[in-house]
Amino acid sequence: MSELKRILQQITALSDVPDPSVLKRLIDELRVSDKEPALANEKIQDLIDILHQHPEYGDGLSSFVLKLIIQYRQIALYTDTGIMSDQGFFNSLRRLIGHRFLPILPQDDSVVELVGYLFDKRSDERWLNNIEKDKWDDLVKQIKVEDKHLNLVATAKNSILNAIIILSYRISGLGLHPDLMDSYPQMLNYSASFVAQNQEAVLFVNQYRQAHELDTLTDITPEHAVDPAPLLVMLEQCEDIVATVRKRIYKTGISIRLTNMMLRLDQSLQRIRILTELVTDDNQKRDRAVIELIQALITTANRRYSIGYLIDNNTKLLSRKVTENASRVGEHYISTDKAGYQKMLKKASIGGFVIAFMATIKILAYHLALAPMGRAFINSMIYGLGFVFIHVIRGTVATKQPAMTAAAIASTISEGSGKKSHQLTKLSELVVDILRTQFIAIMGNVMLAIPVALIISFAWLQYTGAPMIGTEKAGHLLHDLDPFHSLALPHAAIAGVYLFLSGLIAGYYDNLAVYNNVGARIQRHRLLQFLLPKAWLQRLGGFIEANLGAIMGNFLFGVFLGSTATIGYLFGLPIDIRHIAFASANLAHGLFNSSIDDINWNIILLSILGVALIGMVNLVVSFSLALFVALRSKEVRFFEWSRLTKLVFGHIISHPSDFFWPRDKPMKYARIDSQGHMIFDDTSAQKNGKAIPSNYVVRRLSDVRILPESKQTTQTSTDIYYDNQPNGDYTQPHTSPKKVMDLDDGLVDDELNSMPYTDDIQYDKATKTISTIDSEHNDIIADEHSDTDHDDKPTGDAKNPLPKPKKPPKLPN
Repeated sequence: MSELKRILQQITALSDVPDPSVLKRLIDELRVSDKEPALANEKIQDLIDILHQHPEYGDGLSSFVLKLIIQYRQIALYTDTGIMSDQGFFNSLRRLIGHRFLPILPQDDSVVELVGYLFDKRSDERWLNNIEKDKWDDLVKQIKVEDKHLNLVATAKNSILNAIIILSYRISGLGLHPDLMDSYPQMLNYSASFVAQNQEAVLFVNQYRQAHELDTLTDITPEHAVDPAPLLVMLEQCEDIVATVRKRIYKTGISIRLTNMMLRLDQSLQRIRILTELVTDDNQKRDRAVIELIQALITTANRRYSIGYLIDNNTKLLSRKVTENASRVGEHYISTDKAGYQKMLKKASIGGFVIAFMATIKILAYHLALAPMGRAFINSMIYGLGFVFIHVIRGTVATKQPAMTAAAIASTISEGSGKKSHQLTKLSELVVDILRTQFIAIMGNVMLAIPVALIISFAWLQYTGAPMIGTEKAGHLLHDLDPFHSLALPHAAIAGVYLFLSGLIAGYYDNLAVYNNVGARIQRHRLLQFLLPKAWLQRLGGFIEANLGAIMGNFLFGVFLGSTATIGYLFGLPIDIRHIAFASANLAHGLFNSSIDDINWNIILLSILGVALIGMVNLVVSFSLALFVALRSKEVRFFEWSRLTKLVFGHIISHPSDFFWPRDKPMKYARIDSQGHMIFDDTSAQKNGKAIPSNYVVRRLSDVRILPESKQTTQTSTDIYYDNQPNGDYTQPHTSPKKVMDLDDGLVDDELNSMPYTDDIQYDKATKTISTIDSEHNDIIADEHSDTDHDDKPTGDAKNPLPKPKKPPKLPN
């Protein structure tokens, strides 16, 4: 007899008095290394085969698990597990650091603690991810519950329904939060959706409890299943509104708080949808919901005390914030056609011309007798103000990866851009376009920086009669470019990190300018109003709001470059920076001012190679980090990186010229034009492509209760109808050609012409009741009168409290 079968026999025998240690033995027997996916699937298949041969084991396992779980608090499992916390990052970090010194007491009655005991290996999450989807589906199908244990199912369903109500109220609160209203003032027109979904959730829960008789701790199969369609429709409306707000972020900006709020709103809407599917009669959806909840629970249990997981989640939040707000004007580094390619060459040439003078000024500044901090300040001003000047005169600096690039990458793999394989293919093509654009930007910088620097050195020699720098300094400049005998490449990697950070900073300040209406506030500044004419003030406000991100990104990038060497000197660290544009200018100055005896072809070729490798490291490091942030914000899994890398290298082999010269037929992207500008729209994710109509919400916002069947009577004509009313037996509306409905939230909507739901809910103002009409005559009537028939079945108002769960067994430490 196999060990698996022996454990299942013991579980079946102990189903009335479940012991967590026995279930842990089963999990330990199934556990394999996360590096052996084939063996993991083989073990699960063995378990499936045993349960198929012995159905009594499936019932024993299901009743064992249900009896064990219902001894713990379950509602927090459904409402909190896997959903972003509203606690601040530093509060959570302080709590976890304190746990290292003085451990947090475990919540013995929490299911999360039980799962943490059962799945106590760090590799468990990866092990379970290796199990194929079909195996999960087959396993869930084999674990069935017999009729004699339906009271356990009823108890579990009651907890799920309570969780639906809690999540529904949370969604209402988040959807009506002032921060969300401020970011999208038109939200007031659609605010009823967030309230109406709560009404639908209450209706669905009450109907479900009544139909399945859950209040009596039985779970009968009703003659007519309770339809969750109205609730799901309202959830879809809420999701559409959130999508509309997201698409307006480029106009309104976003804060960390609002990003966290919208993420929690997304996760809560998805969770309430999963819980609804968990109690419906669709077996396939129910099984997938079970699997998804199990995976979320195991992830949370394994990482609940992990500082790394906290940092991981919050950096993901920052990634989403950066990529959801793109630079509106700034500097764009993606060209898809010859026109954009030539424009980038022109801008890079302007940048290279200015950089030659910046490199010269920096070399001359070494003659100044300054303290270390003074030298850091001078160098930072040379770099920072020079980069800002380049931006103002519409030039560009090679290898810079602004937030625009990350936003463009994120849009390529957005939720609505097709299947994952198609998204990665488009993303690989976008990577090719970005790398080609960076190549021509580098060439534009280098081809101007080198000759202009030579001209400056020659002019200095002719004008003063002495070289600009001595041979010792010239030799030092060339040595700094040696890729083998100096730290040129590590220093180039540091510059690549700064290039990436400058892109994030640009995105941050672009977002800040929009979110805080900097342009309009500048125009209202009293001193500026006194000093400048109105037209000048308007131009100044518009320029600063449009270019604040690029200006601050360039300036702080210069501060990073100018102060790194001084910081290394103060702390005794061998750190400095190398940037290809400045390296090329230093190459020209070093070669021109070196003595003939010190120059040979080996030094020249080695220095040229060093400049090329510095540029490559700058580009690879900065672009890799930008790509990582973009993919991280969209939660692309790690295994897809290898697929993306294969696609890019395959393109190098098949079409290497695409990395250096524009394609004959440029690629087209759904939300990126040929100049790298994002294409924004204000429409929602509607199937017909139209914006959310002002009369989108058609639910009356009043408290209703379901009447028992004995009270269901024929209703009078309704005051709400649809232009495209479905065929069927229903009460005709009033004959008035146009009606105005006064909703309970104070909104007044004209004739309702939205698409009807699967079950159209009609209201009667006189009796304040509702009736649901469909083709199968499932009439559900609600009334606000309190004189209900007390002899009927409970209406789901929880008059009879549920039994208090038993104290769960104490888990080993």
